[in-house]
Amino acid sequence: MSLEIKVGPPQLAIHQGNAVLITEPDGQVLWPTAMGLYFFDTRMISAWSLSANGVDWDLLNSGTPTYYLSRIYLTNRAIATESGNVAPRTLSLVVSRQIEGGIHEDFDLTNHGSLPVRFNLEIVLRSDFADIFEVKDQSIVRRGRITSEWLDVEQRLVNTYGNQDFHRALSVSASGGPSPAVYANGRISFEVALQPGEKWHTCLRYDLQDGDTVYEASLECCDHADTSTPSRIMEEWRAGVTKLETGNSLFQRLYDQALDDMAALRLPFELATTKEFVPIAGLPWFIALFGRDSLIVSLQNAMVYPDFARGTLDILGKWQATERDDYRDAEPGKILHELRRGELAHFKLIPHTPYYGTADATPLYLITLHDAWRCTGDRAMVERQMPVAERCLQWIDEWGDRDGDGFQEYQTRSPKGYENMAWKDSGDSVMHADGSKVVGPKALCELQGYVFDAWIRMAEIFQALGHEDRAAQLQAKAAALHHRFNDAFWNEAEGFYAYGLDGAKRPILSVASNPGHLLWSGLVPPDRAARVVQRLMQPDMWSGWGIRTLSASHPSYNPYSYQNGSVWPHDNGLIAQGFKRYGFAAEANAVAADVMGAASFFMLNQLPELYAGVQREPLSFPVQYLGANVPQAWAAGSVFSLVQAMVGFQPDAPNQRLRIDPTLPDWLPELTLRDLRVGADVFDIRFERNGAQTEYEVLRGDPARVVRQSHSVWTPS
Repeated sequence: MSLEIKVGPPQLAIHQGNAVLITEPDGQVLWPTAMGLYFFDTRMISAWSLSANGVDWDLLNSGTPTYYLSRIYLTNRAIATESGNVAPRTLSLVVSRQIEGGIHEDFDLTNHGSLPVRFNLEIVLRSDFADIFEVKDQSIVRRGRITSEWLDVEQRLVNTYGNQDFHRALSVSASGGPSPAVYANGRISFEVALQPGEKWHTCLRYDLQDGDTVYEASLECCDHADTSTPSRIMEEWRAGVTKLETGNSLFQRLYDQALDDMAALRLPFELATTKEFVPIAGLPWFIALFGRDSLIVSLQNAMVYPDFARGTLDILGKWQATERDDYRDAEPGKILHELRRGELAHFKLIPHTPYYGTADATPLYLITLHDAWRCTGDRAMVERQMPVAERCLQWIDEWGDRDGDGFQEYQTRSPKGYENMAWKDSGDSVMHADGSKVVGPKALCELQGYVFDAWIRMAEIFQALGHEDRAAQLQAKAAALHHRFNDAFWNEAEGFYAYGLDGAKRPILSVASNPGHLLWSGLVPPDRAARVVQRLMQPDMWSGWGIRTLSASHPSYNPYSYQNGSVWPHDNGLIAQGFKRYGFAAEANAVAADVMGAASFFMLNQLPELYAGVQREPLSFPVQYLGANVPQAWAAGSVFSLVQAMVGFQPDAPNQRLRIDPTLPDWLPELTLRDLRVGADVFDIRFERNGAQTEYEVLRGDPARVVRQSHSVWTPS
């Protein structure tokens, strides 16, 4: 008999908007910890515990039925009271929480014993108002003043933090119970008296305050969560996205969970005339506007929800840098990396106001603009974004290429800037083959691929807008980069591309996953593609749970590191799309099988940001990376990248076409995509393996607009 193994952090996480609550499985926040309630990058609750006359409760079960709701089932230990002992396991306590603005919390007690009981239900609650960056770094500095006030008539506890003009507050209100609450000694206490079989209910509402703006918790109890605003928003999301149906239950759960995660990881941003939803990066550390992450997630969602790109392009365009600011690594035309709202950012103790320390967000903006146009056919959107796009192109030429050698390089100018500014942005993620640190400026390989792809895509947009000369200029620049890159970065002995060039223009010959992005970008000549694919699928790179970030043969390899040997689902999704682009469908499907297999072991089939790069064995399971964000947007989006690869998704809305090149693996012999939008068309398409071939049938929509066509790779003439 085999046991089901589930991997993942033992925690409960619920979130909505800018608030996220991370607790132990029993609902508590046990100090010291990195858990708690975070709101606009500030920890509003740093400790929360529950007891009966000072005695802890025992957890039975807990879970999160939706991303904004949790339920925790508890029972009592033996409780000594003035009127006698309460026998263990005679009381049931259900704690329900829902985030909508603030948090609504319900307590439902039942006496299942044969005797009356009387005790105090006590909640210890503390707020340290720490900045999320300092919590993550385990280096918390108190700068302002915390005050607490209990308003007995209003039955409300108010914890307030102030530091000059920076203010946060947490207001906790008790209501709905048969007896009033009492606050003393840091505890909110309720006197509970229950006859046998009797029930007791009360509510706490946690209102969150940012400056003068208050985010109020719902007045409705959690029993009404299915009719709440978050529930309605979720229903609208599910109605508007592409659904997948398949007999493979593992993949079905993985896809459905990815849809739910993507719905959860959205933030509303107000523009002059509209409200736009933009994907955030992940929980708990990355509830913020990002450049690279939001753009890649928008690309991943091209087949599922192309409207993500509209909001992402609009919001990031609004924050495009207009001047040089070395503290924030900003330059005219550059797309931001990260925008924060906490105390450290408010007082500019960190440069995230926003911070522009990313070398890839600017070309990715152009790639996303083109992809959104191909998905929607929205010419007006393209024309609206052209001023931003032109400034992006100018930044690539004048600032991205720091020394004029035709390659993109990065190096921080800020005393608090990032050492690395590509997607692998940890400080130790770029090493020479001998393990020594690379001295910059660094020209990583995938940055060249992104710029090449951006130029080719923008040339197509300029052609569509009637600017033939501009299109020809970009194509000529792309051709020159193609030749220059393949001369400088190719390592014939390894049959692979250099990770990058260091500050002395020496190749960084470490074998890493980054060259897989070159296949996604199309910068690899077709006659070299097979060698790149084969190198990535060698045992030192291919773990069986996905392709590692760094070769297991490298001196810096550590399967439990952040980016030096771990496996990142989004990295694998882009690589799989690159494999398929060059005709390596079997290898793309093998990567999809790896990621699906890993996901089946994680809680809720929820892909984390990353996991360990340990080798897969017949009786092994994936190993979590401690501190990985779960859920995480581009991890969830990797599922959509894999589906795009398997069906060969190539939208062409401007020409009212959907081009596909399906190759399903034997473990996924059939799938149906429903409500697939390409421009004004909506399709239902069934795919099914027939021997070694994959056939398709258009169930809804005009079949003449769906065309089988293999991917193309642009090469210089």
